[in-house]
Amino acid sequence: MSMFKGFSNVFRIPELRKKIFITLGLVAVCRLVSQIPTPGVDWKALQQVISDFASRDTTGGALDWLEMFTGGALGQCAIGFLSIWPYISAQIVIQLLSSVIPSLEKLKKEGESGRQQLQQITRYLTIVLCVAQSWGIATALSHPAALGLPANVELVTNPGLGFHLMTVIGMTTASLFVMWIADQITTFGIGNGGSLIIMINITSRLPRALYDAWNRYFGGSLEHASLAELAIVLFLGFFVIMGTVMLTQGVRRVLIHSAGRSAVGGASYGMRSDYMLLRVNYSGVMPIIFAGPLLQIPAFLLAKINPHGFTVLQWLKDFGDALQHRSITYLVIYAAFILFFSFFWVATQFNAVEISENLKKQGSYLPGVRPGRATAEYLDAVMTRVTLIGGTGLLIIALLPELLMKTFSKPTPLPWAIASFFGGTSLLIIVGVALDTLRIMESHLLVRKYDGFLRHGTLRGRNG
Repeated sequence: MSMFKGFSNVFRIPELRKKIFITLGLVAVCRLVSQIPTPGVDWKALQQVISDFASRDTTGGALDWLEMFTGGALGQCAIGFLSIWPYISAQIVIQLLSSVIPSLEKLKKEGESGRQQLQQITRYLTIVLCVAQSWGIATALSHPAALGLPANVELVTNPGLGFHLMTVIGMTTASLFVMWIADQITTFGIGNGGSLIIMINITSRLPRALYDAWNRYFGGSLEHASLAELAIVLFLGFFVIMGTVMLTQGVRRVLIHSAGRSAVGGASYGMRSDYMLLRVNYSGVMPIIFAGPLLQIPAFLLAKINPHGFTVLQWLKDFGDALQHRSITYLVIYAAFILFFSFFWVATQFNAVEISENLKKQGSYLPGVRPGRATAEYLDAVMTRVTLIGGTGLLIIALLPELLMKTFSKPTPLPWAIASFFGGTSLLIIVGVALDTLRIMESHLLVRKYDGFLRHGTLRGRNG
């Protein structure tokens, strides 16, 4: 009841109500952009090709991933196909490069002016990525044979340089417009605009998942899946969501002692204690985002090899086919990649030496640990153990959709549209963004003396 009361209180605050309506309006515009078809593309031929691919691959291949993250823009070949992803990709690249390039790392430490320069570099890189990706899409549409389609399939009515330029201009402009919408949501609306747009794109597939579930268990075909399977799926889904929330919210608290100082003279007057919060899932969804394409792209290329009687080439083709069909080999390599990138992200983003130096400058220390190098080694060891736990949890959530489709394979495999909501990137993003949004709304409620969403305590976002 406390949560429902909190939601009713949300609309009693004029400022918060305004932010919500602005967010809803901008999200509606963003969804509209993802439904405007790209000029020059034969829509009926494209629908037939996508339908053929879907009938051959029901295991959540590259097309299903693109359809999920673009919010249905793939099926329309919309000008908003790229959506917010070039901007997100540019942010990830700059974030990684700032850990290894001294000039970018210096900008990162210069405060607001440095942050603005990094933001400008990110936007320039976004334009480069938009142009490169949209040109690649135009080339793929103009040459369907490169996608493994028959040579007589024509997806573009008038291929050529004009179509390429029109596609590049349209998709780049649409992606930059979505980026601008994300900034407006962050500034004038609620929460992180980029994350919110991604979550809306993912949840836009929920009606399709409900439709597939109804057909699987109650209608559609003559042979339905058992209701016992439905009960197991719902029961499992409840605990998976709880586990995802725990993984998203989980932190390791490290006790810190600091010497208090008086306002006059700066003399020490006592000791105070605080906690450093180390997130269990420090890398978020990045390991899954990295691991998926790194397996799917080589699998697609290897499967296209023509052996010509060579044993090695035949072995590579068989390996690519096994990866495409989600074999045990695929699951093992996928799991190894997720664990690797979990540690890789922490290694590039968590600077234990810098944290220990900052603690030393502030007159803070960890109980029983000497300041300086010993503190850095201790934090690094703690973060390694925490990352192992978080990476294992992330691994379970990432593999769950694949295991569900393999387990519930009768009378037909469990559709990817259903399984994708029981783990993987989609569930992590939905839970993380929903918690962050609720935390922002609750902070507005508490400031104005309203009850929050919880009876005891407050919601905590992913940053602790």
